[in-house]
Formats: sequence, structure tokens, C-alpha cells
Amino acid sequence: MSRPISTYRVQLTPDFGFAQVAEIAGYLRDLGVSHVYLSPILQANPGSLHGYDVTDHSRIREEFGGAKGFREMAEQLAAHDLGVVVDIVPNHMNTTNPRFWEVLRDGPGSAYASWFDIEWDGGKVALPVLGDDTEPVADGDVLRYHEHTFPHPGHYRLVDWREGPGYRRFFDVSTLIGLRVEDPAVFFATHEVIFWLLDEGLIDGLRVDHPDGLADPRGYLRRLRARTGGAWTVVEKILIGEERLPADWPCDGTTGYEVLNRVNRLFVDPAGKEPLVELFTRLTGEPGDYLPVVARAKREVIDLFFGAEVKRLAQLASCEPETVAELLAAMPVYRAYAVPGEPPPPESAEIVRQAAAACSPAARRLAEQVLHGPPELVIRFQQACGPVMAKGVEDTALYRWYPLSCLNEVGGEPDAFGIEVAEFHEFCASMPPHSMTTLSTHDTKRSEDVRARLSVLSELPQEWAETVTAWSQIVRLDPRLDCLAWQNLMAAWPVSAERFAGYLLKAAREAKTAISWVNPDPGYERRLREFAEAAVKLPVGEFAERIEPYAMSNSLGAKLVQLMMPGVPDVYQGNETTDFSLVDPDNRRPVSYPRTPASAWDAAKLLVTGQALRLRRRLGPAAPYTPLQADGEAAEHAVAFARSQGERARAVAVATRLPVGLERRGGWGATTLTLPPGNWRELLTGGLYTGRVPLAHLLHQYPVALLERHDL
Repeated sequence: MSRPISTYRVQLTPDFGFAQVAEIAGYLRDLGVSHVYLSPILQANPGSLHGYDVTDHSRIREEFGGAKGFREMAEQLAAHDLGVVVDIVPNHMNTTNPRFWEVLRDGPGSAYASWFDIEWDGGKVALPVLGDDTEPVADGDVLRYHEHTFPHPGHYRLVDWREGPGYRRFFDVSTLIGLRVEDPAVFFATHEVIFWLLDEGLIDGLRVDHPDGLADPRGYLRRLRARTGGAWTVVEKILIGEERLPADWPCDGTTGYEVLNRVNRLFVDPAGKEPLVELFTRLTGEPGDYLPVVARAKREVIDLFFGAEVKRLAQLASCEPETVAELLAAMPVYRAYAVPGEPPPPESAEIVRQAAAACSPAARRLAEQVLHGPPELVIRFQQACGPVMAKGVEDTALYRWYPLSCLNEVGGEPDAFGIEVAEFHEFCASMPPHSMTTLSTHDTKRSEDVRARLSVLSELPQEWAETVTAWSQIVRLDPRLDCLAWQNLMAAWPVSAERFAGYLLKAAREAKTAISWVNPDPGYERRLREFAEAAVKLPVGEFAERIEPYAMSNSLGAKLVQLMMPGVPDVYQGNETTDFSLVDPDNRRPVSYPRTPASAWDAAKLLVTGQALRLRRRLGPAAPYTPLQADGEAAEHAVAFARSQGERARAVAVATRLPVGLERRGGWGATTLTLPPGNWRELLTGGLYTGRVPLAHLLHQYPVALLERHDL
């Protein structure tokens, strides 16, 4: 079993399955990755384009090629010296599955009742499906309601679709039911295929989806590590601010959102914050502070989606639902890491108590119960924190407060403009060596190259304000949406009216200020499409072209830093060249192979990606990291570091940051970088360097440089 050095994420679909992955093995080998990282492979809802709605854990998805196709793909990849990492979903599965059907039919006495996190009410479970006055109709041994079918008779009751279900679900998605993998029998039954693939040597590592939803993430990871023999495992854990992965979670790290946000901020000018916030507040009428927007959004989604969860917690804590809602809304993280029967970590206790301090006095008693109370309360409160954060922040507040929307990422802090290079180096020094790093995923709000363009606006706030003001005088829709529309239209350019309208429709529904998923408005949606059709006819491309040299510099800089910093770098499908995608499903569009450069930016990004990945394969993931400091008046515009093998540095990465400011300064001038001892070959240009190097020479052809010691 080989540990990944780097990964390449592929989104499997019915049209791009195992056979198609096998066909690109040679391309991926030449690109330089060590492992292919696959989206979920188990049997899912027919036609599913993401695979997180598993229906049968005992089968590999037939639409992808089944077990036979998987084995053939793995063998083809192995022939090209490529391993496989798979995405697994322990938290939930689709409600349309044979085991849940049996539970609905047989009730709490079903052999599968222990699989699901159900709250039985008089021997029945509430199913939120009713949406009109249509009566369910008995048809033999089934009950039919529109497209839904249920056992007839059964141990369930149908309720309005807006009500919370009688089971734990994934966020607010009632078609995804929570699994009880804390039960050893359920754990092994839902992982049998994954364990078989590991035992056969057909996969080398795992990416664990949404561990925050589990009753006991630490216990789950301990069982997983014991059964897999220590296979490389990373978790989709979203860390906020200075939060770190608990040291007692036995895994190799996270999937890298905390890395993404820090790399992103390296290329954002903090001087742009004040003018961009002023522009945003003037155009939208929203407040200048982000945190009140978050607080309001979280309360709204609790009231909209999580009434059943709040009521359940209130009953467990013997308190008012309002107290539970207050404390949930005040929690700033996705989980507090309290474990029943154990003293909570001091950091977790402080987070919960500070959250309670911002609430009414009753919340302080609840906070102590959440930390030290009955096991079910401790567990269920933490399981509720993640959904409230996800829906309140990711899917609401980030669509309402966006002075510079490249900062509005999963786990991001939109009011945190920029990061000092020294702080970034400190973060890198503290990273687990085998944690995943990333710039784009299937869940990012916008792709890395869209963010690279948006970052430039932090250096050109006045020019952007004048441009947006001019566009807004020609075309307008909704002050609370238009500002987001202009940022993303420019940054994703060129984009069709259809794609742009699709993005805006999702953004408006997520913001919930004019329309929402549950409260559509056909008139508003028609005007939105008209706005998109008119907006794409404006000279948006001229502004995108104007900033392209700076955006390209940001793009290449971020890519090089992510690929060469500590950790296991992941490349999201197609992002070895430029990709100007917006939020899903836009970022899950089919990708053609091989990636062929269509622009100078494409060619440079493909060159940087390939050279860095191939060097990483020679270097290994755990090579020590050493910050390098440029000297001279433009030193702040460089981020540079060395990676070592043995006692000597073997690789050096140098990236330009804040390129507009560098140009205004007149370029690098006499700024230099002192290389570690040795002779150094520049992999992008072939130049040879040693000692103190003028950055004007090193970065004359590309805004980045990647060097390998030449005297090996």
C-alpha cells in the first residue's frame, strides 16, 4: 500500500466511469501525480452526478462499470505507476434503499432499524414528503404518493415536506438519512466493499466525507485505522480561523480548505479592504461588518430548516427551544469535540462558553450540559452545529456579504483580507506532513482561476468601483445581488448567459433575500434571466483582459505554492490548465483529455503544474520546509521557500504576490533572493543559478520559479 505524494480528483459520472479513468492513465502519469482520487464509487441513486447519495454499500456502482470495471481500471492505473484514493460517505445514505424500506415496513423490530439514526414516535417515523392535497393511494403492497412509494401498511407517517423528518439527516436534505456507524455491525456492513478493495491492494487511501455528522468521529477514525492497517486517510473537516484538527483524531489530516483559504489570502492586498467594503455597502445596503450578517443568517436557517432538531435538543436539555437556537447560532465552529464521559478539551470548553456568553443567561446552563451532560445531548448538539454552520454561513451569509468574493470560500473569512508571508510560513511549519492541500474542489464556491482574477480587485479597488458603477447604470436587477453578479461575471469570463443565469439563480436562492429554494418567485427569476442576458453583452471582457497579466500571476503563484508547500497536493480535474468555473454544478462539468493549452496562461499553468508534480514525486511529501526571505525594497512581493531531502535543500519555490503593487513600485529593482548552498536549475526556463539571485533575473519570464538542486 503506497502513501500518496499527490492526487488528481476525478468526478465520476454515468458518462465518465472507470473505463474512462483508465484511458487517461498515461496522461496523469506524465502530469506527475501519484494517485487518482475518485468521487464515491458505491451504488448510488440512479443518474446521480456526485455519488454522495449511496443506496447500497455492498456494490460498486454499476453505471461506472461495477466491480469488474473497477479492478480493470485499478490494474491499468497500476501499470502506469498510479494508485487510487476513494471518497467514502460514512455519515448518510439515500432514503430510497432496500434496508430503509424494510425498516419502514417492519418498524423498530426490523433487522436494519439499528442502521439509521431514527427518532421513533409511537413506533412510527415521520417522512416529510406531503406537498399538496393529493391523497396517497394504496396499490397492492405499496402506497403511492406522486413519485414516492412506501410499504403498505408501514411504520411511518407522512408529513408536510417543510417539516423536519423523524431521523437525523445530512444538513437539510431529507432524502439523505443519517447512519449509525458507531454501531460496529453497521460500520463493517457499510464499509465491506471498501475494506475488500484495501485488502486486495486496489486502493491506497481514503477521503472521509463530513466526519462532523458522526456521533463519534474519533472513535470512527480509530476503528477505520485499525481495520485498514493505517491506510492514508484524510477527513473533510472544515477548520475556522486558528482552529486545528484534534490531535487525537487518528488520520493524516484534512482535505485542505484551511490551506486553500490561506494560500488565497497570500494574493489579496489588505489595503483593498476599506474601499471594497465601502463599495459593497454603498451598492447593496448591507452592513459593513460581516459577523452580524452571519448571526442573522444562522438564526434564519435554524428557524427555516432545523426546528425538529432544536425541539429534540430542547427536550433532552429540559430547556426552551429558543435557548437551544441561541446557542447553536452563536457557535463559531462546526464541532466542539466534546466526548461524553471525558473532560472536554480546554479549547472546546472555551468556544462553547464564549458562545453562551453572547446569549441569554439560560444558554450558560445549556453550555455546561453540552460539555458535561447526558451523552445523547452532548452528541446531538455537536451533530447539529455542522448543519447550522453549513446552511447559515456557507449557503447563506457568504451570498449576502461579499466585498471581495474570492474570500467567500468554504471555511473562509470574508472579512480577513490578506495574510502576512511570515504568518503563512508559520502555518506551513505546523502542518501535518501528509495532510491534503487543494485550491479547487467539487464544493468550492468558485474555481482557483476565478479567485485569481478576483484577488486583483483588492489592488485595483477604485478602478473596479468606477467600472461596476458604469455597468450598473446600464443593467440592474437587485442591489443585494448585482454586486456579486458583476464580480463573478468578470472573473468567470467568458461565460454564456445560460451559465451565468444558472449561477445567479442559485446565488439568489442561497442568499434568501428575494427568493429561496422553498419560496420561488417566477417573476423575479424571469427578470434575473433577462439581467444575465443583458449583462453578458457589456464590455466585461475588456476588464478581464486588462487585469489578465496580474490574474495570471496570482494563478501561477497560488498553484506553485500549493503544489510545493507541505502536504499532499490535490489537483481538481481540469485545473492543471485554466478553469473559470463557478459553484456546483458549474464546477462539475465534463472535462476533456488530454488538457491542451488554448492560451499563454493555459500553457504556463500546465508547465508549472507538471514540473511541480514531477519534482514532488522525486522529493516525497515529508521533506522539511524552510522559509526563504527576499532582500530589497520589493521583498514583500515574493513568497519563497525551500524543501529539503536529507540535510540539504533540494527544491526552491518562488512566487510573485500583489503584482499590481509590484508594477507600481517599478518592478523588482535590486531585490534579491539568497538560494541555499548548491547549484540550482530553474525547471521552467532551464536557467542555472547559485548564491544571491536578483529576482528581476529569476522571474523575468514567468511570475514564478521552481528550482531543483543541480549537483545531485
